[in-house]
Amino acid sequence: MSAIIEISNLTKRFKDFTAVDGLSLDIMEGECFGLLGPNGAGKTTLVKMLTTISPITSGSIKVMGLDLAKEPRRIKASFGVVPQGDNLDPELSVIENLTSFARYFEIPRAEALRRSHDVLSLFKLEHKANGQIKTLSGGMKRRLLLARSLLNNPKIIILDEPSVGLDPQSRNLVWQKLRELQERGVTLLLTTQNMDEAAVLSDRVAVMYQGRILALDTPKAMVLQHVGQEVVEILPEAAEAEQMLADLKKRGLDAEPAESLIQVFHADAGNLCTDLTTRGYRAWQRLGTLEDVFMRLTGRALVE
Repeated sequence: MSAIIEISNLTKRFKDFTAVDGLSLDIMEGECFGLLGPNGAGKTTLVKMLTTISPITSGSIKVMGLDLAKEPRRIKASFGVVPQGDNLDPELSVIENLTSFARYFEIPRAEALRRSHDVLSLFKLEHKANGQIKTLSGGMKRRLLLARSLLNNPKIIILDEPSVGLDPQSRNLVWQKLRELQERGVTLLLTTQNMDEAAVLSDRVAVMYQGRILALDTPKAMVLQHVGQEVVEILPEAAEAEQMLADLKKRGLDAEPAESLIQVFHADAGNLCTDLTTRGYRAWQRLGTLEDVFMRLTGRALVE
């Protein structure tokens, strides 16, 4: 498998602020690559540079072996983009939104109509073809944005929070269609704060923070490395929490506070829970998750 996107020493500065800081990353052809990070991590800035919305300060991006700085139009023609926000035209019908968008790619009218009906059917929106945008629910608009991104038969689809605002049924449909696209050889770049979405869809994930990549691996390997297969959670009395945390660390355990809980990673979860409950403490075990990894690497402080 070869790299379809090659990012080398990429930097983006806004005056004195560095949004992306010397980032290097290869995304492989046909994979779903998940890019995780809190607000302000640099994910959106990276996507804007990749889609030529924002100029690069330094470094380079190659797509399918082509230099983005030299051949932006050719590269953009191979992208499908699903923005986080709704940028549909409310003055046009559903089908008109699609056929108008197809003109950007110089798709002939008859072919644009055929493709538009095909993608509407794909996302279960064929009954809304002649409807107005204002009549669509939020979930339908989201599915329409996904449908629109397929009109130019892209080799790479960039998805910014693709399932935001979707109900469980719509989300499962979207996930199913994204898997089908990947099976057809389409490369997916997924930026999300939904850890379940990243774990389900991504072949590899990267955690981005303050313009840099802190960790990159498969979801399973990342969980095993940073938190372990199982996590023990303890709910101590407020007065004993500090002492309990100190005692756990004295035992050589990888423990840290998490709001009112204490979490223990990389432990023999079953034996530790048995020991703690025998001593009268409230403790339980659960599987480690990408969210645990995310919180450990980026911290628990609220980022606005």
